[in-house]
Amino acid sequence: MTILLLFIFLLGLTVGSFLNVCIYRIPQGESIVFPNSHCPHCGHAIRPYDNVPIISFLVLKGKCRTCGAKISWQYPLVELLTATLFTETFARIGMDVRTGVLWIFFSAIIVLIVVDLRARILPNGITLPLTLVGLIFSLIRPVGDGTARSLLGLFSWTVSNLRLLSLLDSLIGTLVCGGFLWLVAEAFFRIRKIEGLGFGDIKLMGMVGAFLGLKLALFTIMLGSLLGAIIGYAFIKLTGKDNRYELPFGSFLGVAAIIAALWGREILEWYFNLHRF
Repeated sequence: MTILLLFIFLLGLTVGSFLNVCIYRIPQGESIVFPNSHCPHCGHAIRPYDNVPIISFLVLKGKCRTCGAKISWQYPLVELLTATLFTETFARIGMDVRTGVLWIFFSAIIVLIVVDLRARILPNGITLPLTLVGLIFSLIRPVGDGTARSLLGLFSWTVSNLRLLSLLDSLIGTLVCGGFLWLVAEAFFRIRKIEGLGFGDIKLMGMVGAFLGLKLALFTIMLGSLLGAIIGYAFIKLTGKDNRYELPFGSFLGVAAIIAALWGREILEWYFNLHRF
């Protein structure tokens, strides 16, 4: 088991290295396949032995071997975060289809978190295709949300096909959560006459709803909003930024989505048990 966990961790480091390529290139409209990895400062191709996750950064002391330019701490941190999430997911779920689905979900979320932090955008090239992927995967592994069964029960309709129920859960999560944020954004714009939410955030939540279903997606919105309010307020006060400073709300939603996917059901169960009379 220890050897398997080590393999999963190394796999996560490797995937994290590729995610760094996506983070750098996707916002610039560049191919994530060609050319090979190169220094963004001098353009020199990175040698294979200088492209080993974590280790190369430490050996090179965070500098390009060719030009000496500093390498951002983003690179080892993304690699380490990806490896940690891969290992934690496997440790919690085991060798299961859902593990692979969450690995894909987390990989996309990590890219979106960092891109939003760096450039304040949530690329359609990630959110829209991954929404479709989430809907397709709902046919392979059950979303387990239960909303579709409850709604159908209101009309005394019974569906025994678990794949269909899972797809409906995924669709409901996508449409309701994406639609909810759209309504919030529209109301904010009409009241304040400025944009408070971008369509990228709306599409992100559509993607989260497709993978996690309605309940965990709504939990993501609430937790992401709480994180944004607390951390954002503290950041603005500490840095002296104007209240109109654009916060990376998508990044807060992304962090909340990771928490929801791994621990959301336990948190919700604890919360409802705490308030049960």
